Amino acid sequence: MSEATRVIIMGAAGRDFHNFNTHFRGNGAERVVAFTAYQIPGIAGRTYPAELAGPRYPEGIPIYDESELPRLIRDLAADEVVFAYSDVAHEEVMHRAALVNSCGADFRLLGNRHSQIKSTKPLLSVGAIRTGCGKSQTSRRIAQLLHDRGKNVVVIRHPMPYGDLLAQRCQRFATLEDLDLHECTIEEREEYEEHIQMGHTVYAGVDYEAIIRSAEKEADVILWDGGNNDTPFYESGLHIVLVDPLRPGHEVRYHPGETNLRMADVILVSKISSATSEDIAAVKATAAALNPGAQIIESDSVISANHSAQIRGKRVLVVEDGPTLTHGEMSYGAGHVAARKFGASEIVDPRPYAVGSIRDTFAKYPHVSEVLPAMGYGDTQVEELRQSINAVPCDLVLVGTPFDLGRLIKCDKPLVRVRYEMDQQGTEALSKLLDRFLAEK
Repeated sequence: MSEATRVIIMGAAGRDFHNFNTHFRGNGAERVVAFTAYQIPGIAGRTYPAELAGPRYPEGIPIYDESELPRLIRDLAADEVVFAYSDVAHEEVMHRAALVNSCGADFRLLGNRHSQIKSTKPLLSVGAIRTGCGKSQTSRRIAQLLHDRGKNVVVIRHPMPYGDLLAQRCQRFATLEDLDLHECTIEEREEYEEHIQMGHTVYAGVDYEAIIRSAEKEADVILWDGGNNDTPFYESGLHIVLVDPLRPGHEVRYHPGETNLRMADVILVSKISSATSEDIAAVKATAAALNPGAQIIESDSVISANHSAQIRGKRVLVVEDGPTLTHGEMSYGAGHVAARKFGASEIVDPRPYAVGSIRDTFAKYPHVSEVLPAMGYGDTQVEELRQSINAVPCDLVLVGTPFDLGRLIKCDKPLVRVRYEMDQQGTEALSKLLDRFLAEK
């Protein structure tokens, strides 16, 4: 019998683990000898636990920094490298393929056939062509519409297991206290908190087979809430994919966003009041050309703020959703829009006051200038975020992150929360889609 193919999986603590669990864990013809980590700080240096990796991996699987990939291919005699993270420009993916091939190994992208799991319950999914298109508000509105129709909807969120992987195997969030119990990062709180406040149960973690089977016990309908621009981990009966007319052309320039676009049942053009008619037409034309069978609908974001009158005439610090600015390459978000809308006299540049890893984030993403990304992948970074916020000379802090930052960080200035929800046009379009989906299922 020939020896098993030796595989390294390039990842960022999400899709990589899922691909391993669904395709490689019980596959005797292939053996994963390492993971590499990119995008997310603090992932490298850990081990994928033996309890999750299975009996073929009694010592677990080591996780290295992606910068070590050439050495790992050589020292571990790797035959193949599997690329498994999201929101990366096509050109960057091929640069990594060239590096892998130059080291003598094959380069591979795993298809959905090898990684998607089938649910016993009706399941629909929300994805996007880039981070920051508006998935969160879309998922919230879909969950609410299903609830209004008498359905017990359970949300399963794309993984963000940045802590104890074994403890995070299958997580259930039904109360705000659960966020503290599971020691959630800022990035997790941004995605879970508002669902919980609306009465929706959220599952996430590492082992998405175990997660779906647990969710099925309490759900009438399951909603996959995707992360970045990744494709769904589950077979979907209705796949809704968002495109962003503020970033025309990105729908065909990023992996796996273009895959999402091509496999969508419905393509939702978001942010229509902020984009030009030419850019809206351009993304629609691309969508129709690549996926002529998909239905195209439009929606907008309605921006509001608690105590909005306090913003007028004030010098404000704007704090925005971190991944939207970093992975998503946006230079602003809802908080910046609200500052302009409600008459702030000045948006204070936070860069001179950033400390530690927050300062490093600005250096790594120079397109970010007027706003502060809410980075918080661990206790140290959360503390550095607090110090950075408190160091900025301003009258108030305008928080554009989709969770209550004040629950986690004590600031010495007033906080004003910005909220954004889907408009009536988008809501009505989704309502019709859901009625048809439920009738068919």
